[in-house]
Amino acid sequence: MKEAKFKNYDDLPLMLSVPDLTEALGISRAGAYELVKSDGFPTLHIGNRILIPKEELIAWIRENTNRAG
Repeated sequence: MKEAKFKNYDDLPLMLSVPDLTEALGISRAGAYELVKSDGFPTLHIGNRILIPKEELIAWIRENTNRAG
């Protein structure tokens, strides 16, 4: 079994590529592209590259996590 590249938020690079996002979230490449194209997901486009700022990703995860209460 493949060992995870990222074990916690501190291990993430400042700017994640789509392949980094797939590994960090444990989702497919297609799922990652669907996510980065969705409204409200934090992306930065530089030329053809799609980057996700680490801090914005963490904030997005917190805002979009369902908390049972």
